[in-house]
Amino acid sequence: MVYLLLVRPPSTVLVAALLIGAASAHARPKPKVQNMPTNVPHLEMDGGRQLYFERNFTSQREFRTKRGFWTKLADLAVGEPDYRRMIRPYSVATDSHNRVIVADPGAYGIHVFDFEQQKYKFISHTEGKDALRAPQCVAVDARDNIYVSDTDAGKIFVFGANGKFQRVIGSLKGGEGMFKRPTGIAVDSEAQRIYVADTWRDKIFVLDFEGSVVHTIGKRGSAEGEFNFPTEILLHGPDLFVVDAMNFRIQVLNRSGSYRYAIGSAGDGLGHIFRPKGIGTDSEGHIYVADAFYNNVQVFDRQGQLLYYFGADAGIGDFLLPAGVAIDRNDRIYVIDSYHRRGQIFHYLGGAR
Repeated sequence: MVYLLLVRPPSTVLVAALLIGAASAHARPKPKVQNMPTNVPHLEMDGGRQLYFERNFTSQREFRTKRGFWTKLADLAVGEPDYRRMIRPYSVATDSHNRVIVADPGAYGIHVFDFEQQKYKFISHTEGKDALRAPQCVAVDARDNIYVSDTDAGKIFVFGANGKFQRVIGSLKGGEGMFKRPTGIAVDSEAQRIYVADTWRDKIFVLDFEGSVVHTIGKRGSAEGEFNFPTEILLHGPDLFVVDAMNFRIQVLNRSGSYRYAIGSAGDGLGHIFRPKGIGTDSEGHIYVADAFYNNVQVFDRQGQLLYYFGADAGIGDFLLPAGVAIDRNDRIYVIDSYHRRGQIFHYLGGAR
């Protein structure tokens, strides 16, 4: 178990100080970190758990090749090439090759950062009646196809792993979209189901891979299984996590839509959430929630207990309006820092290492 003690001063804003919880007599030894500088920001927690900051990323310039003398001379004369950069990034996902995929409504497209291969790709679709206008949230399937919700068009756009446009889901006759405001999206490849949060309808649509509606989940309200502006969603194991934004909570349902439990509530005390955005889970089942009011990411266990947080006033992470969160299979945490137009990468080292 990871423990955190937070102390809130008289201000109404959640300000916290991180302390190490009481160590268990049988706590595992601190894991060794390979090739990790000793001066990077990090948190140390109970049971040998650690969180390290790794890097920021902002644009295609991250992958520019080594420039020779004549190239540098030309840069002085005419300026460096224009590099694609994030403008108003919101959502993030990772695929099986650890590529980082960022939906950017300000750029009218999707950034794909491949840090392992040192490559960058920008994906857009501007042709015809089904043009991509406001890409909001992003998800991938088992074949690394990319699914993007478009809040303006009211549709879901699907691109191949190579970035090639494949199809549109939810395009009606005349070009209108079937969704009022699609935001969060998640894909169950095994069951061949696509989950889409329609924020203005206060419900989750469950579609088959052909785009037909199988059933819907929820309705407007504050009771269990009801939503008030649902936004981001996440599938993890048997669970469907829903950011129930204006009910100030995360609802956890099964994949059929039956209510299981909830995390968080409105307020300025410990473990409360006020403007929840992105959500992710790590290998130990901890739940990460970006909060754009507190400018941090809060981490909960499955019982809804706040374990720790990072971001504002935590000594690690520096966000302003954090939005998307994604966690890859190696427990690298990607947080989209919307105001600063960048992503931040952290590495969580769990107690089992």
